[in-house]
Amino acid sequence: MGIVVLTMKASVIEMFLVLLVTGIQSNQEMTKKMKRPKFTVPQISCDVRAGKITNVEFIVKCPPGCQDPRYHVYGADVYASYSSVCGAAVHSGVLDNSGGKILVRKVAGQSGYKGSYSNGVQSLSLPRWRESFVISEGKPQKGVTYPSSLTYSSSKSPAAKAGETARADQSPPVPGTAAQPVTVTQAPGTTAIEAAHTTLPKPSPSAGSTASGLRPQPAGQRSKDLDLWSTTTYINSQNSPQANPGFVPKEELSTQSLEPASQGDPSCKVDLSFLIDGSSSIGKRRFRIQKQFLTDVAQTLDIGPAGPLMGVVQYGDNPATQFNLKTHMNSQDVKAAIEKISQRGGLSNAGRAISFVTKNFFSKFNGNRGGAPNVAVVMVDGWPTDKVEEASRLARESGVNIFFITIEGASENEKQYMLEPNFANKAVCRTNGFYSLTVQNWFSLHKTVQPLVKRVCDTDRLACSKTCLNSADIGFVIDGSSSVGTSNFRTVLQFVANLSREFEISDTDTRIGAMQYTYEQRLEFGFDEYRTKSDVLNAIKRVGYWSGGTSTGAAIHYALEQLFKKSKPNKRKLMILITDGRSYDDIRIPAMLAHHKGVITYAIGVAWAAQDELDIVATHPARDHAFFVDEFDNLYKVVPKVIQNICTEFNSQPRN
Repeated sequence: MGIVVLTMKASVIEMFLVLLVTGIQSNQEMTKKMKRPKFTVPQISCDVRAGKITNVEFIVKCPPGCQDPRYHVYGADVYASYSSVCGAAVHSGVLDNSGGKILVRKVAGQSGYKGSYSNGVQSLSLPRWRESFVISEGKPQKGVTYPSSLTYSSSKSPAAKAGETARADQSPPVPGTAAQPVTVTQAPGTTAIEAAHTTLPKPSPSAGSTASGLRPQPAGQRSKDLDLWSTTTYINSQNSPQANPGFVPKEELSTQSLEPASQGDPSCKVDLSFLIDGSSSIGKRRFRIQKQFLTDVAQTLDIGPAGPLMGVVQYGDNPATQFNLKTHMNSQDVKAAIEKISQRGGLSNAGRAISFVTKNFFSKFNGNRGGAPNVAVVMVDGWPTDKVEEASRLARESGVNIFFITIEGASENEKQYMLEPNFANKAVCRTNGFYSLTVQNWFSLHKTVQPLVKRVCDTDRLACSKTCLNSADIGFVIDGSSSVGTSNFRTVLQFVANLSREFEISDTDTRIGAMQYTYEQRLEFGFDEYRTKSDVLNAIKRVGYWSGGTSTGAAIHYALEQLFKKSKPNKRKLMILITDGRSYDDIRIPAMLAHHKGVITYAIGVAWAAQDELDIVATHPARDHAFFVDEFDNLYKVVPKVIQNICTEFNSQPRN
């Protein structure tokens, strides 16, 4: 009986095992027969940049029409992540303008990206960038799982940003030492960054190399990491009564008497704009060092209504005013405003920023005082991503003294990626070394504070300040008729020279031209012929007396066509006409045409000149623009009156 039971149990177990194996095999066969889920390729638009997508490797579908030049591409074969993904795909030849699927893979940032024309797309050059990508056909690789939906980077909340900043400011502990909790005590009006920047000793090489791992750079990108070291412990020790005898405990501050607010340093009365680089390539830490530099400059300048005023414009793709000249009237308020500036990101379009400052920043509405020199300090990390020459020329001719601070400029190998070689010399007010400062690395930037402040406050050397004496094209229209005579004609030329001598003459300052007329007209020299005061004065001496009739109307028309037609658009146009008699032709229509073209006309009459004609020729009001003397030897008396009226009129006009 026992044997039968055991046999039955064995049979049941055997049957159970058979059923189990059969079920597993059946399930496997069913699984094989089941249709696998289809991979969904995410679609993107033509304007999506690779840097906005956080996935490292992905397949996407591009729409038609991405060959359009408004979708910017940077580089060739290997593209900067600031590029349009689909635009780069067309440039690379993987796609045509009809769109399609592509495989995108992120790679390390490069030290430079060279533009090229390919497949109907013109890619642009770009300096070093933090991240790159390459493109291939949209075929999945075996064993690789691609996302069906992409993850995009998004701006963080202020709280998250604050936490990130705090973490970035903390250095990792040096190996072999235990990280100790630190309570930071800080003197009012200072920041941890400021204290570290102005008082910390330079770390030893070993400490620097240890800290450099805090923010690793991708391979192939020129490293711009700064030496980092633990700042909090040092600040804490310095902000103690034992280590710093000048330290004031917080509880004692209420007993300190408040000093009256400074009116500013009157020996440095300038209107100052800082154009700071907020591009993505600069990184967060270098951007903080840039802000600290601004704070140091503000503290050194002693800002106030009677002294220097300061505003800040940040540029990336586009410029934006952070605060203008009238926003803050003391160094402490400027310092607090600088602390609140957040990085914009994007490219490094310094040329666009200079144009913005010229047209918008230095206006009465934004606090420009008129009598104070205008100074723009442009800070550039490496080199700009656009051209600065033309924008800077217009700024100089508008009276803006441009300084350039170039930090970590291009190496010999990187110069091939520069859009505009020698950009600083093409931008600054003068190429004499006074307006250009080069800093080898960001760690050395603070050493530039004193030299810069000394230069911007040296108002006698700010050669590009726009005044009534250096902002015009002045055309002299000289009567050479027979009634003048040789001797008196030399007196007229001396009058022309005396007036010219009052102006600052150069290609970017005031320019002088002259013509002589009788019945006919003759151009003696044009605005672009002589670029120094000595050359202009010598040219005036060489003008020969012509002799003939007096056709003043024809002379004015000739001056408009041959002199002022070649005037620069942003120059004030001044015509100074000198005559000793009544015109043989009509003057009304030519005079009206001159006024209509914006030419400010001064009419100087001598001896037999008709007062009614002088009033017609002169710009309204005639009492400010028409002058008469009874004899040639008294012409010198008119010089200060003409200069005074030119300057009074200039100062009463809007700046732009």
